[in-house]
Amino acid sequence: MPALTLIRHGQASFGAANYDQLSTLGYSQGERLGQAFAEREEAPTHVFIGGMLRHKQTAEACLNAAGLKAELICLDGFNEFNHEQVLERFEPRFADRADFAKLLASYENPHKSFAALFRNALLRWVDGQYDSDYDESWSTFQARCNDTVAEVFSKLGSGDSAWVFTSGGCISVVAQALLELSDSAALKVNWTLANGGLTQLSQGRGTRQLISLNEHGHFTGRHRELLTYR
Repeated sequence: MPALTLIRHGQASFGAANYDQLSTLGYSQGERLGQAFAEREEAPTHVFIGGMLRHKQTAEACLNAAGLKAELICLDGFNEFNHEQVLERFEPRFADRADFAKLLASYENPHKSFAALFRNALLRWVDGQYDSDYDESWSTFQARCNDTVAEVFSKLGSGDSAWVFTSGGCISVVAQALLELSDSAALKVNWTLANGGLTQLSQGRGTRQLISLNEHGHFTGRHRELLTYR
């Protein structure tokens, strides 16, 4: 029975000019993940990544720490949705980073205020009434991620295993489809996904199953300082 592990990338660079770049902590998360795989004596037969830099960087940090060499097969279907566009369509001031920085700075708790803003921006995107405002609608994003998972399983033999380095949005809609969750529940799942967390799937006789969701036990104990969600 083929198995697939979806791996959320390490912490990206929130607030920096280039978000799509692991933070120093993000690299440490990737390395710890590789150590955990080595401790479990786990090694994949295939490694897939989305087309974003943070996916590639997490995969490289993980594989190096695990002492593994593997070809990184890039599938853009595992890319995250365009969060910047989702924000801009809800709050046009986000298009001007300087104006948006001033807006956030005006709040007593900028991180909390940004989280609330982003939640509302996501709700607008997911609603479906404004699909023409976006390059990729919510329903198209859902289909794209699930179709890419199906593509990977089609490449695996019965005893094969794959690691997929991707993003939280993609993982949440894959879990949504398998658990038959509502859109609002899928968004709640997305907010709970840990950087470097693991979600495992299997497929047998054409039936796909969710085996685990958001495993992050490798960030406990003396490694608990590595646990982040944003």
